[in-house]
Parts: sequence; structure tokens; C-alpha cells
Amino acid sequence: MFRLDGKVALVTGCGTRGEGWGNGKAITVLLARQGATIFGVDRDLDAAKVTQKIIQDEGGTAYVTTADVTQAQEVQSMVNACLEKWGRIDILVNNVGQSEPGGPVEMSEETWDGQMDLNVKTAFLTMKSVLPIMEKQGSGSVISISSVAGLRYVGKPQVAYAAGKAALMQLTKTTAVLYANKGIRLNCVVPGLVFTPLVKRLADKYAGGQFDAFVAHRHKQVPAGYMGDAWDIANAVVFLASDESRYITAQSIVVDGGLTSATP
Repeated sequence: MFRLDGKVALVTGCGTRGEGWGNGKAITVLLARQGATIFGVDRDLDAAKVTQKIIQDEGGTAYVTTADVTQAQEVQSMVNACLEKWGRIDILVNNVGQSEPGGPVEMSEETWDGQMDLNVKTAFLTMKSVLPIMEKQGSGSVISISSVAGLRYVGKPQVAYAAGKAALMQLTKTTAVLYANKGIRLNCVVPGLVFTPLVKRLADKYAGGQFDAFVAHRHKQVPAGYMGDAWDIANAVVFLASDESRYITAQSIVVDGGLTSATP
């Protein structure tokens, strides 16, 4: 089940900064393990190459490059390069995003605009370039990585990130309805609190660098009693990319250990 043989997956944000497994790295490697041919993109080419090496060492097929997916021209060039390299695009994973702290009073307009670009515009631009290709092929699956911050307040002042991730879910849902009769499915995976290398940077931003206390607090926030990891997110992505989920579109699959169903 959940095999992806013969499918080409274009993944943005395919690398992980530093040691360990971030969502993009785990998603890309698991797609390859299930048989997909990978075209990976990341701002950090070195991080992307780490992901590529893991895939190639395991006998998979992957090509990686760098691009700024907030820029329409670079997105189109990236998509063209994928087509030139592998001939088609069956799976698109939008895994670009970033959180910056602040409410609307404290946050600069520049930060707000940057958050909208990273968390919403990137997916809009990739969809704009990839959907016509999938429509011509007669099939495709687009999976965008959102966040529970787009569903409820999760304890951090990050209004632009929360608004952006909420917008991403509605962008996905509306577009999915428009393309449902064209053989193309669009869904979101919505991670809750996930223990990845990013947590260290979040502790620096939101908890004054008190990493251990920040981690313990996040574990306690989750009804399951612990944060998930990148593989929990990757497993959901692979399901939505596979033919076993052929009747699922315009949905947001929440992977959060019960967080959004609990009283804050």
C-alpha cells in the first residue's frame, strides 16, 4: 500500500538546517522510499544535498536545486527544470513556511508581508505553475503543510504566521473544489507541536533560549503527552500522495496528538 512508483514528486523546503529530521527532509525521504522520483528544492542547497544523499544511498532517485519560491520567475524556472529532468509532476508538496513573533502593533509591516509571502504566496505560485501540468496529465496530488496555529491560538504571539497558515488551508480548499473534476486533489497536512531541529530556534525566539523548559512545556500542552516528530507528518503526506487517498480532497488532516480538540 501507499506505493508511489512511477510518480514524480516536487518538494519545496526539502532540506533540514542542522542535525536531525525536519518535516521537509523526512517527507522527501519517505516519498522516495515509497518509490517516488524526487525533485527537491530548498533555499539551503547544502541541506538539500544531505536529503539527496540519503535517498541515493538507499537506492532512490533524487535531484535537488535551490530556488526562492516567493518569486514567480524562480518558481516557474523550478517547475520547468523538473519537467526537463523527469518529464512530469504527479505530486507537489508545499513545505515552505516560517514563524515570526509579534502582534499587529509590535510587528512591522515588512515582517507581515514577509510572513504572507513565505506561508501563503509560495503555495499560490507553485499551484499556479503546476496545476496546468497536472490538468494536462489528468491527475495529480498537491499537499501543503499548514499548522494548528491556523486553527487556534497555540500559546505564541505569531499573528502573521497564524493568519498565513489559515489562509493556506482556505486557498487549498477552494482550489481543490475548482479542480476536483480534473483528477487533481489538493489537501493540507496540519502539524501540531512537532519535535524537530526547528524547536531550538523557536526556543530562542519565544522562550529566551530556555530550550529544556520550552520542550517540557510543549510536551505538556499535548493531550497525548508528547510532541510528534517529522515522520508523523511525512506519513500523512505519503497517504495523501498515494492512490489510497483518491477520494480525499479539499481536506485538512490534523496531526497534533489531540491538541486542537482540547481546551486551551
